[in-house]
Amino acid sequence: MGTMQIREKVDVCVVGAGHAGCEAALACARMGLETVIFTVSIDSIALMPCNPNIGGSSKGHLVREVDALGGEMGKIIDRTFIQSKMLNISKGPAVHSLRAQADKAEYSRAMRKTLENQERLTVKQAEVCELLTDWADGCSKDSSLGEAVEKGSGKKRITGVKTFTGAVYECKAVILCTGTYLRARCLCGEAISYTGPNGLQAANHLTDSLKKLGIEMRRFKTGTPARMDKRSLDFSKMQEQFGDERVVPFSFSTNPEDVQIDQASCWLTYTNEKTHEVIRENLDRSPIYAGVIEGTGPRYCPSIEDKVVKFADKERHQVFIEPEGLHTNEMYVGGMSSSLPEDVQYAMYRTVPGLENCKIVRNAYAIEYDCINPRQLHPTLEFKDIKGLFSGGQLNGSSGYEEAAAQGLLAGINAALSILGKEQLTIDRSEGYLGVLVDDLVTKDNFEPYRMMTSRAEYRLLLRQDNADLRLREKGYLAGLVSEETYEKTCRKKERIEKEIKRLKGLSVGASKEVQEFLQAQGSSLLKTGTSMAELMCRPELSYDMLAELDTGREPLPADVTEQVEIEIKYEGYITRQFCQVQQFKKMEEKKIPEDLDYREVKSLRLEARQKLMHYRPVSVGQASRISGVSPADISVLLVYLEQYNKKVL
Repeated sequence: MGTMQIREKVDVCVVGAGHAGCEAALACARMGLETVIFTVSIDSIALMPCNPNIGGSSKGHLVREVDALGGEMGKIIDRTFIQSKMLNISKGPAVHSLRAQADKAEYSRAMRKTLENQERLTVKQAEVCELLTDWADGCSKDSSLGEAVEKGSGKKRITGVKTFTGAVYECKAVILCTGTYLRARCLCGEAISYTGPNGLQAANHLTDSLKKLGIEMRRFKTGTPARMDKRSLDFSKMQEQFGDERVVPFSFSTNPEDVQIDQASCWLTYTNEKTHEVIRENLDRSPIYAGVIEGTGPRYCPSIEDKVVKFADKERHQVFIEPEGLHTNEMYVGGMSSSLPEDVQYAMYRTVPGLENCKIVRNAYAIEYDCINPRQLHPTLEFKDIKGLFSGGQLNGSSGYEEAAAQGLLAGINAALSILGKEQLTIDRSEGYLGVLVDDLVTKDNFEPYRMMTSRAEYRLLLRQDNADLRLREKGYLAGLVSEETYEKTCRKKERIEKEIKRLKGLSVGASKEVQEFLQAQGSSLLKTGTSMAELMCRPELSYDMLAELDTGREPLPADVTEQVEIEIKYEGYITRQFCQVQQFKKMEEKKIPEDLDYREVKSLRLEARQKLMHYRPVSVGQASRISGVSPADISVLLVYLEQYNKKVL
């Protein structure tokens, strides 16, 4: 008697339940689609295999943007953090970034609970090993030749997935969020284990299916430090690091009073010359330097071996000792990721003040994994050559939980929109850090894990973390992921900001005795003539709150409104200048390039530019201008050609 094959029909299959997969699956289910999310282990849902923190420089911007679009990460970290800090507060608001240390187990548990209780979402522990495809409309398959016969686009389309046990899930879209699990192997010196992070099962079969579909694969690596038993550490030799006195939540929907909690401490210590000596003496035993590791590692999050070799002049490196949670003694050793053998790890760590008698609970290790070349993706994160196949997170060659969550959310929204027959969402570089992240991935050559940084965003004064809701709520609402109530609340906030700015600009302040005495008390220069309240606020030493003494008729406004009022007034000149730059940028982005444009027909294009444009197939002139190897002269040629091309089409 033959065995019966399990077949199910759903709308969307999400492969992987890390930070990208969770956001993708929740987005699709909340937009009304029957969704199933696959994971090799239910216990790895929203796992933080590296540092259990959310946010940080520029990454905090991404979390706020995820929240503004209707994602979940900000809400979960607000419920599970144990310490929170606003970084870069000595600098301008453009680079202020929120960072929170999470309770690792509680974060994972809270996200799992959210997934398990989401309507239209099924969580399934299974390894997806094959993608099922057909030919898109306008294409058929000639069985005698065994290859496609073009009638139109020649594109494949997703029809489903197959698991290792043989179950088939038919669907209209697949979102790949495999993280660091594809053909993963972990290295600790000479010891190699063929597992995913934290010793979890690797996904060893899907890569072959991706390659058969013509998807170009890469091999990257990342690493993580050791975890130590808290009882074996001497904190008296370290500097205690406290959280902020007043905690700011990540989510715009979190009540600020709900996050004012007793916070756990973190600790700071340093490596020294002894540490570096141990590392240098054992470099030949590091898989990175012995040639055992094939993958390319992250430049901006290097192992301690890389730091010692590449920054040989530095006498010491920071080491952060951070708790993994409130209900465990495991401490994370930030800044000392390594792939050195266990005995060398002990020798190295024990040279650091406070770690002299440390006991390692989990060894540091490097992990190698398969990922894709993201140039194969549209800015919507859909594969150019496979309709209905989307990709998000570390599979796209990025690093970090926040980068993953942001991509997963965008991929989820667009998978749902494509099924619903609506136009997919694109966020450009002038609209969000998410736009910068995706544009950099799909447009530029990335030969190492990509990490978000504020310096990558040209319009960062406009893309602040504090105004993410004002920038992106509408997009989340139009996509169907943000409720009408939430959207209207944001609209009211925007109206109140504009109204207050207008009032302050129109409110005159004379050079009265009372005003002069106030200015003198604040160390501010006296008025020679009347001015507006807004102009007074532009003075660095004066703030909106301080001017309440002179502005007795003002109505009480929420803190999030007054924060925006102050930033908009104080930085008005710079903000206006960036708006002008954005208008120029938008003009180039709006000049669309037909998907089937034959660049061989564009005379006067240099050979390199022609090859690059054919390779990347940019969607706009703006994107084309950011491709390495395409010069301003090439863009001028392209613009002239497109003008003639569009006239012919019309």
